[in-house]
Amino acid sequence: MQGKYQMMRQARIVLVAGVISIAAGTQGEVSGALTGLVGVVTQGQGGEKVSANSLPNVLENCPDAATWRNQRRGELLNLFQSRMYGRSPGASTNFQFEVTDVDTNALGGKAIRKQVLLRMFGVPVHLLVYLPAHATNPVPVFVIENFGGNHSLEPDPRIKIYERWTVDRKTLTGKISGPDESTRGKASKDWPLEMILSRGYAVATMPREDIEPDFADGWIHGIRGAWLKQSGRTTLAPDDWGAIGAWAFGLSRALDYLETDSSIDAKRAIAIGHSRLGKTALWAGALDERFAMVIANNSGEGGAALARRRSGETTALINKTFPHWFCANFKQYNDREDKLPFDQHELIALIAPRPVYVGSAKDDLWADPLGEFLGAKGAEPVYLLLGKPGLGVDKMPAENHPVGETIGYHIRSGGHSITPYDWKQYLNFADRHFKASPVNQVASSPSH
Repeated sequence: MQGKYQMMRQARIVLVAGVISIAAGTQGEVSGALTGLVGVVTQGQGGEKVSANSLPNVLENCPDAATWRNQRRGELLNLFQSRMYGRSPGASTNFQFEVTDVDTNALGGKAIRKQVLLRMFGVPVHLLVYLPAHATNPVPVFVIENFGGNHSLEPDPRIKIYERWTVDRKTLTGKISGPDESTRGKASKDWPLEMILSRGYAVATMPREDIEPDFADGWIHGIRGAWLKQSGRTTLAPDDWGAIGAWAFGLSRALDYLETDSSIDAKRAIAIGHSRLGKTALWAGALDERFAMVIANNSGEGGAALARRRSGETTALINKTFPHWFCANFKQYNDREDKLPFDQHELIALIAPRPVYVGSAKDDLWADPLGEFLGAKGAEPVYLLLGKPGLGVDKMPAENHPVGETIGYHIRSGGHSITPYDWKQYLNFADRHFKASPVNQVASSPSH
């Protein structure tokens, strides 16, 4: 394992046409040089070489910023919709919300907690919002879906607990589980709420299984099933949205609500997610440009990692284990990644010029940390074209040494999880771009 990681740390990127050297040049110089950028060459970490000839050119026939905005971005977005994530419905009028609970003394007086019932195509989705209690102005917000239910964030007995879908990891089938009081606060180590709030940010979260249960037939019980029924259809088309598209749709509907909350600065909303929900955050950010920043933690295959590396989880493996995540058309690329008309650097590029951060973990080889770094680096030409600094480095950084400018990246020690270290880097990155004001919290005992 150590030898493999040493190879990963020694990986290099070879850029065509000297892009780094012209980053500070005129727009014409940048555009001209970037036209010749075909891709990167990667070595190490057990993945296949990705040659300059095989990685799609993110700036194909795109000589300037206007062409990116008016043509190339739309071409790439259409390819991802038709071949990978599927086509999602637009913003729906079939969306309602109701604030069902407000606690102005949450977390020992450090937070205002709101519980909001969202309805997407009639399906109830439970949104939990924490706001800094002593903020004097509207605050930026992290919008994120969770794995264990809202009650898993904090052992607060006043957070409502519901029946929820759970998945048998051996059979990959789902079942409804009754409310389990013993699971309150079970995921609290992944959610340093007081740290986030003290830095001047709100958190808005909801269970992914409210939107769609995470197993092959889960769509029948979620918003895709409700949408299909309301559309008068019984089967999904090959380019209809998959579960990741449904979860991304959920992030956008949460933002619809947050735009109505005067305590939230919805123009500084951050789509963030871990693992499969990191893939979700990237896709939500590509589709919905209202998200001012996107953060993907350990997102791997189908997220930030280059598919063509075939390192860790591959296209065939992800489609076999999770056949519901992507549209049916994506399965034609099983073991045929070189036939994909795009790669994941182009997904990240769809977020430009907005800030984006990719987080990796040293031991998370299934997610291919080097592939994630290269995905972020491969998006840099679009940021430069649009007049923004990109990642700003050519080599994968040392462990626990964050890098980047408008594109951020780190690889931390440890495995597949989202940790306080990750959150600290994401808060620092958001501070640089949003300049959020820390909140002076009152000293008090927790309310639970």
